[in-house]
Amino acid sequence: MEAVTASVIAVLGTLLGSGLTYLFQRQTMNRSEQFTRHERLRQERIAAYSAFAGALANYRRGQMDLWFARHEHREVSSVAELRREEQRLRTAALEAMFRAELITTDPRLEEKGRQALRAIDRMNRAGTRDQLDQERTTSRTLIYEFVSESKPHVSDSGGDL
Repeated sequence: MEAVTASVIAVLGTLLGSGLTYLFQRQTMNRSEQFTRHERLRQERIAAYSAFAGALANYRRGQMDLWFARHEHREVSSVAELRREEQRLRTAALEAMFRAELITTDPRLEEKGRQALRAIDRMNRAGTRDQLDQERTTSRTLIYEFVSESKPHVSDSGGDL
């Protein structure tokens, strides 16, 4: 009888050990999967936010090029070419903005990006060099604010991850 009891205890101990091992492995696997998802989202956000900020900077440069061409009375073909380039850069900025908005959950960050885009849109409507300089300063500040606002979302601590 003692041999049977010892065998039962050994089998139960083995089953308990196996069960606990499974639970610990499952918990470790879940943590690993969660970390991997977190890191992938962080990397995607870094890529999306930096691409958007870069696209805004390029669009801003295109707006300035077009403004100076119009106000320096360049050839119509040159102005038309710069206008097409400015439109291409705006489209690229919009695409980057949409990607950034799809990957964030923070409405303040979305609004910062949209404010920067609107400020850059206004540059082309400046009537004087002083107005252009004011819009340039505003748009640059808003781009920097977008980047600053995005930092917590890409830090290792996670932001809203």
